[in-house]
Amino acid sequence: MSANGGPEETDLRAPNLIVMAQYVKDFSFENPNAPQSLIQKQQAPNIQIGVNVTARGLSETDVDVELKIEGSAGEGAETLFRFELVYAGVFRIENVPEENRPPLVLIECPRLLFPFARQIIADAVRNGGFPPLLVDPIDFAALYRQRMQENVPSPPTAMS
Repeated sequence: MSANGGPEETDLRAPNLIVMAQYVKDFSFENPNAPQSLIQKQQAPNIQIGVNVTARGLSETDVDVELKIEGSAGEGAETLFRFELVYAGVFRIENVPEENRPPLVLIECPRLLFPFARQIIADAVRNGGFPPLLVDPIDFAALYRQRMQENVPSPPTAMS
């Protein structure tokens, strides 16, 4: 409370996350066995998907977050298609304590980017001559926890 009995100015500033821009940073789609792969009867292919999230600060309030999704259907000579998408966004983060920024950046920002990346992949696979590939929802909180566990240094071992 301030001297006049009202709330202090810092209490009025609510946390804020603003999407400043979204963009395709890199995209590749390969259809290595076309047209044969499109006309031959195929069994359901083995689909592999990999996901990674990276972020870098642009200023005190702005951060660039990249969501990289790679995938393929089939293996080796039997590969039907491959893709790689780096979909990114610039986010402005205001009035968020420093200790709360990493989970916000690495969980909430990619969660906001994901539906757009998913649509780009589905459209590219469909345009490649296959049924659209709808990437399953991603648990970015679990990815964040996994990343944090990998970065935690192991405790020192006792020497005898």
